[in-house]
Amino acid sequence: MREMLAQAAFQLFLERGFEQTTVDDIVARAGVGRRSFFRYFPSKEDAVFPDHERCLADMTAFLAAVGDAEPVDAVCDAARLVLRMYSANPEFSVQRYRLTREVPGLRTYELSVVRRYEQTLAGYLRGRYGEAGDGALRAEVIAASVVAAHNNGLRTWLRSGGEGDAETAVDHALGLVRQVWGSAVAADGPSRPQDGDVVVMVAAKGAPMWRVVQQIESAIAPD
Repeated sequence: MREMLAQAAFQLFLERGFEQTTVDDIVARAGVGRRSFFRYFPSKEDAVFPDHERCLADMTAFLAAVGDAEPVDAVCDAARLVLRMYSANPEFSVQRYRLTREVPGLRTYELSVVRRYEQTLAGYLRGRYGEAGDGALRAEVIAASVVAAHNNGLRTWLRSGGEGDAETAVDHALGLVRQVWGSAVAADGPSRPQDGDVVVMVAAKGAPMWRVVQQIESAIAPD
């Protein structure tokens, strides 16, 4: 029923537009009552993202089961669950991406979902690093870096229309996160480049995380 309602909703969003489609339109297309719709989706926006609740649950379960895995490796692997969800149905994912870019309300909703993924990763990392000292700060920064890197690679693939291998772009971006924050990181801060030089980067206030990650990559890349 949940999948049937989501499919009916998305078909109508593509045919008529998101704002022009009502819940009554959706249930009429699906052949069910309004009560059935609201049993599964609190709003129209939720029907655009029917798979994220399950993916968040899968991510939480994955992180609970990784044991003593290196923390940054664990959260990078957890982020790949989101990638697999998108790449399992490229056509739908690309259509949803385009629809989300056109409807400001959907973009806002998407950002709230992204924040929930970030909080899930940060919660796991706080459990590994502890709350004392810079543990909580490190957890938040690494979680934000993982989400930004993953989304940069994912959106590159979505903007291409789902062409090529989605994992290649995401793996490249997450590799940068591992390089900066992985097991070589000292207890009091990120690791330095192997040649011993210290890289100091200045970013404009309010710069998007993908731009910050791009600047870091450019700074530490070998000549």
